[in-house]
Amino acid sequence: MFDTATTARLRAVFDEVCEGLPRREIGARTHVASKILEAATKGALSPEDLRQVGRKALSHAPTMRR
Repeated sequence: MFDTATTARLRAVFDEVCEGLPRREIGARTHVASKILEAATKGALSPEDLRQVGRKALSHAPTMRR
């Protein structure tokens, strides 16, 4: 689907956006990843655009915190 460089960029943005998010927050991580992939598929490939999408997704992500 994506070349190696793009895949690395997507992963780096995901890791950056989710840096402070505990690994157990699978729902939130999945939500962020899906939104980043969706944006990339639609052509948003710059790190800045992807970070913005990821941060917005994180702010609306389901969490297990109670």
